[in-house]
Amino acid sequence: MLDLLLTHASLPDGRTDMSIAVQDGRIAEVTAGLVAPAHETLDAQGMLVTPHFIDPHFHMDATLSYGLPRVNQSGTLLEGIALWGELKPLLTAQALIDRALAYCDWAVAKGLLAIRSHVDTSDPSLLAVDALLEVKRRVAPYLDLQLVAFPQDGVLRTARGIDNLRRALDKGVDVVGGIPHFERTMADGAASVKLLCELAAERGKLVDMHCDESDDPHSRHIETLAFEAQRLGLQGRVTGSHCTSMHSMDNYYVSKLLPLIAEAGVSVIANPLINITLQGRHDTYPKRRGMTRVPDLMAAGVNVAFGHDCVMDPWYGMGSGDMLEVAHMGLHVAQMTSQAGIRQCFDAVTTHAAKIFHLPGYGLEAGCDASFVLLQARDPVEAIRLRATRLKVYRKGRLLAETPEATAALHLAGRPAATAFMSGGSTP
Repeated sequence: MLDLLLTHASLPDGRTDMSIAVQDGRIAEVTAGLVAPAHETLDAQGMLVTPHFIDPHFHMDATLSYGLPRVNQSGTLLEGIALWGELKPLLTAQALIDRALAYCDWAVAKGLLAIRSHVDTSDPSLLAVDALLEVKRRVAPYLDLQLVAFPQDGVLRTARGIDNLRRALDKGVDVVGGIPHFERTMADGAASVKLLCELAAERGKLVDMHCDESDDPHSRHIETLAFEAQRLGLQGRVTGSHCTSMHSMDNYYVSKLLPLIAEAGVSVIANPLINITLQGRHDTYPKRRGMTRVPDLMAAGVNVAFGHDCVMDPWYGMGSGDMLEVAHMGLHVAQMTSQAGIRQCFDAVTTHAAKIFHLPGYGLEAGCDASFVLLQARDPVEAIRLRATRLKVYRKGRLLAETPEATAALHLAGRPAATAFMSGGSTP
C-alpha cells in the first residue's frame, strides 16, 4: 500500500491530470490516472504540484534584524554594510539562532525547503558561523540549509581574513565565498578570486562569490571567476552572485563575456528584490534597473537562478520568504513577460536553483524525494501572477505545512452569492 497518492495534479512541464505515488519518502511513480490503495489520497483538483522552492542566495545571519542598531536611511549597499559592522559587536548567538529559526518557519510555510545562506567570516570569533551551524543542525529534519563562508569585509582587506575563512570551512561550512569588488583595489579583487577558487579546488568545495555588486561597469571580476573556474576544472561548481555591473557594461564587452561564462560552466544568481532596491542609488534620471542581464545570460546557455538575498535586515526592510514574490519581481525587472519568459522565472526559483545547490533527489520523477508543494494555481504562470497560496507542503512524503485556500466571499447587489479566487472566474 502506498503512503500517499496525489491525483488530478497539474505539473510545471504542462502535464495535467497526473497522479503522484509516494512510498517511503520517495516518489514511486508519476503517471496519468493511477488508481492504487494508499494510506492517504489527496485530490489536487487540477492544481499545480511543483518541486519545493529553493533560495540559492540569502543572508540568514542578518535576517529579521531590521532597525538594529538603526534603520538604513540612504537605502544604499554601503550604508547597509556599515550598519552590519555596527551590529556585529552587539550580536549574541542566541538572538541570531532565534531569528534564523523564526525565518526558517516562514520559509517552510511558503514551500521553501532549501536555502543557501552566506555567513560572515570577517569576525574572528566566528560567532555567526557557530550559530548558523547550530541552526543547520536543528532544521535538518525539514529544511536543507547550505552555508557559504562569506568574508563580508573582504578576504584580503580583513586582518586574518583567509585564516578566518579556512577555520569556518574546518567547522563544517559548505561553500567558499568571496566579495572581490569590496577589496581595496581591482588587482586585490582579482587576487582574491584566484586565492579562493584555489582553496575550493583544494578542498573539493563549491564556490559562490558576490561578484560585481556595483553600478560600476568596470567592475569585471565575473570574467576572472569564469577564467579560474575553467583553469581549475571547477565547471558546474562555481556561481557568481549579483553581477549587477553587467547591467551597465558596454554591449560589445558583454558579447565576449557571456560565452566565457557559459564555457566555464559558471552559474549566475540575480536577486531581483534587492538589486532593484540597492542599485542605481547614485543616478538621477533615468535610473538604472541594476539587475544583471538575465535574458541574455539564459539565451547564452548560462544557468540563472533568483535569490531572495535579504529579509528585514540592514539592506532591505521588506520580504517574507516567498520565492514567488522574487520570481514576480524578476520577470518585471527583466521584462520577461512572454509565456516562456515567465516559466523561466519559475524555473529560476526551482530547477535552476537546484542545479546551483547540487541538491540530490530533487524533482518530480520516480526516485526523487517526495518533497513538493501543492499550489492554488493551475500552472507556473498563474502561480507567479497570484503568488499562489501553498495549500500543502511536503518533505519526503511528510506534511510540513498547509494553508487554507485563498477565496473571497462576494455579496454583490443583483447577483447571487459567490466565492472567487483570481484564476479567471468565479465558482457559484
